[in-house]
Amino acid sequence: MSGRSATLHQRSKLGHAAAVMAALLAAAQLAGTAARAEFPDHAIKIVVPFAAGGGTDIIARTLAQEMAKDLSGTVIIDNRPGAGTVIGTQAVAVSPPDGYTLVMATFAHAVNPSLNTKLPFDTHKDFAPVSLVARSFNVVVVNNASKIKSIAYLIAEAKAHPDALNYGTFGIGTSAHLAGELFKAMAGVKLTMVPYKGAAPAITDLIGGQIQVMFTTVASAAALIESGQLRALAVTSAERSPAFPNLPTVAEAGVPGYAAESWYGLFAPARTPSDVIDRLNTSVVKAVQGGQFKRLETNEGLITVASKPDALDRYVRGEEERWRKLIEDAKIKIE
Repeated sequence: MSGRSATLHQRSKLGHAAAVMAALLAAAQLAGTAARAEFPDHAIKIVVPFAAGGGTDIIARTLAQEMAKDLSGTVIIDNRPGAGTVIGTQAVAVSPPDGYTLVMATFAHAVNPSLNTKLPFDTHKDFAPVSLVARSFNVVVVNNASKIKSIAYLIAEAKAHPDALNYGTFGIGTSAHLAGELFKAMAGVKLTMVPYKGAAPAITDLIGGQIQVMFTTVASAAALIESGQLRALAVTSAERSPAFPNLPTVAEAGVPGYAAESWYGLFAPARTPSDVIDRLNTSVVKAVQGGQFKRLETNEGLITVASKPDALDRYVRGEEERWRKLIEDAKIKIE
């Protein structure tokens, strides 16, 4: 074979090899696209970084049931409480970015970076937003036998007796705690914070008279308000709630501009494919528009929101910035 013929033959072989390689790559890409198009093909897990039975758990289970119908699959709940939501959140941060492991994030997701400088994850770089599910608010409550019958009266008492009034929380950095700190800062009063391991023991002491006020969740207080054991003074949201239409907001009742809300949002690990995120987002939007969430709007004090992924990202960044100054000014830290 002449040199020219050998060269042509070699080029032909190389061209054939390149064509084969291109075909293989195209097949792999098609296979990958097909695999993603079939999402989900096995159970999806939503990690709840709280114990079973609480408000976040109830909301996540309701969401899981509704999403399972839309996705024609199984959506399970994995409760991983501890370390102020860090344990469960970290488990999702290191999970494969395939859309099968999600976290039901809350208020803590936005405030933990300001409370704890040693978080084992980055709340923005390590997660991909899926959808804001709902916002919620707390209720300012006192013992029904208390002489405090309004926010104005609470402010007057606190100013007349600095640090003499105690308010209970579910722990340092929780929504109940920071709602109280925001109230102190904006109303110009001094209250003594008493941390508890949950809403139940704090409310028990509120009824017993050991503490004087709480900024507690609707779920923990609604039945006791209805039975007359607790008196509700106001809601902490920016607007009045259909759950308590006759209750003023704290802003209306004497602290202009006050608003303290909790929230629930679904996140996946960073680098989860965009088409998977979109499929999950569509499912969440359908879920929160269903009748089960209408029931939670009253029982849990929810304001259902269902948003696009970028809206959740903007919301959390705004909340993180909003609470950072308060946390720094009050020198609140979780070590």
